[in-house]
Amino acid sequence: MIIGVLFMGHGLQKLKGWFGGPGPEGTAQMFEGLGLRPARRHATAAGVAETAGGALLAAGFLTPVAGATLTSVMATAIHKVHGGNGPWNTSKGYEYNLVLIGALLGIADTGPGRLSVDAALGIEQSGPAVAVAQLAAGLAGSAAAIAIGKRAEAPEPEPEPAAGPPQERKPYRPRFAQRGGPATAPAEAEAEQAEAQREASS
Repeated sequence: MIIGVLFMGHGLQKLKGWFGGPGPEGTAQMFEGLGLRPARRHATAAGVAETAGGALLAAGFLTPVAGATLTSVMATAIHKVHGGNGPWNTSKGYEYNLVLIGALLGIADTGPGRLSVDAALGIEQSGPAVAVAQLAAGLAGSAAAIAIGKRAEAPEPEPEPAAGPPQERKPYRPRFAQRGGPATAPAEAEAEQAEAQREASS
């Protein structure tokens, strides 16, 4: 039950952003970076798998199906995120994911217990063969998700906004020149002198 509830929490982090999770947008961005496209669809599928699979596992209902679903998510996490970091969790490796897969295998082998829904309904399936089938189904689901993500094309970048018409640049003039300061004084003096000469000659 504890493992199932924790898986539900991880799924709700992805779907709803609860418990400090990234939510659907943040999860989609992460999946895009991992090459799992369409990213939004893969993010939603992972969140639903963890939430629904965790709920089924906690209730002990359709336990092998829940185990295969959660194994698929953990196998994908190992392949796309943690595999290159080695086994140890201190280096962000796959230790934790592998422990969860092992726990799911153990539950499939021994069964969900007398208090499970499977036992109450008389549909419990357990044993070594069930555990191996659960593992195989989970790995096959993970491989299919990764293959689909590889075939999907990357989204096209958004077009850049069209450039507007070029703006005419005015020639630079010092402020003192615009105010009729020292730079314009000689020209004004010459104009006054020429005006005075015209008046004297008339």
